Amino acid sequence: MKKLILFIFFFGISATGFGQLKSHSFEEIDSLQQIQKRKIIVFIHTDWCQFCQRMKTTTFKDKEIMDKLNSDFYFIDFNAEEKRDIIFHKQTFKYLPSGNNVGVHELALQLGTTNNQIVYPVLCVLNEKNEIIFQYSSYLSPKDFQFLLEKLLKSK
Repeated sequence: MKKLILFIFFFGISATGFGQLKSHSFEEIDSLQQIQKRKIIVFIHTDWCQFCQRMKTTTFKDKEIMDKLNSDFYFIDFNAEEKRDIIFHKQTFKYLPSGNNVGVHELALQLGTTNNQIVYPVLCVLNEKNEIIFQYSSYLSPKDFQFLLEKLLKSK
C-alpha cells in the first residue's frame, strides 16, 4: 500500500509539467534562435482586460494550441504594464509611467501599436530576425487561433 501511495505521489509530481504552455522571456530569444530558428508569438495583455483573461483561460488552455506553440514557435506572455526593464534585440525597453501607478511598457508600445494606438489583447508575430510580420488586436477563439497558427507555419 505504501508503495502504491509513493508511486501516485511521484507520478503526480512528474506529470504536472505536461500539458502546459511554455512561455519564454524576451531575454532568452536570441540564444534560442541560435539553437533553432522559429517565429515568435508575443501575447500582449493587461491584468484588467477581460478579453485578455478570456484568451488565457480558453485559447491558451487548448491542448492542440499549447502543443503547436511549444513545438513550432517561441511564445512570450507579456504584460503590457510590466515594470522591469527588458533587454530585447540589443536594446533596453523601460516602463513608462503615465500617472499614479499607471503606465505602459515601451516594448508593448513598440510591438503592439497599430494606427497609433494599442488595443488589448495584441498578438504580435515576429520572424526569426525579430521583425514584426503580423499584428492582431482582439480576442481570438481557439478555433481562430488554430487557423492563424496553421497559416503562420505554412508561410516561410
